[in-house]
Amino acid sequence: MLKIVLIGVLVIVLGVLGLAAFQPDRFAVQRQVSVSAAPDKPFALVNDFHRWGEWSPWEALDPAMKRTHSGPASGPGAVYEWAGNSDVGAGRMEITGAQPATRVDIKLDFLRPFEGHNSTVFTLAPQGSATTVTWTMRGPMPFVSKLMSVFVSMDKLIGKDFEAGLAKLKAVAEKPGA
Repeated sequence: MLKIVLIGVLVIVLGVLGLAAFQPDRFAVQRQVSVSAAPDKPFALVNDFHRWGEWSPWEALDPAMKRTHSGPASGPGAVYEWAGNSDVGAGRMEITGAQPATRVDIKLDFLRPFEGHNSTVFTLAPQGSATTVTWTMRGPMPFVSKLMSVFVSMDKLIGKDFEAGLAKLKAVAEKPGA
């Protein structure tokens, strides 16, 4: 009987490992929101890491999180580093490109709890009197990530945070005088 149980467990483990091996080598998560404001308002919130505390979905997860800013105040070369509890981990972001009121490119490096190196892009497109803000993150899927994705997709894992962040970004950008 024990032999049958062990063989069953082995088959399940090998099945999960096999499914993981066939997961994509890269992931992409994307969400968007319509903001009732000109593109320069949401752009200012994204292009300046000092303002991320106003809308980022992760900022409230650890009030004691240590934050460090370096480089220019905003735009290319601006750097934001953080270290916090297990909910936020530690990492570094650097704005690598910015086209005023149109696009912000960010290099995103997670250091813990898992190391990861991704790219994030915010695009802003005017739509009449509103602006469509699109938040996209792309990155490689090492085997550990592929294994996790057998049980939960990166889109479901990160997408809800993007939705919460974009909802906050919308609320802040739509405030008079923002």
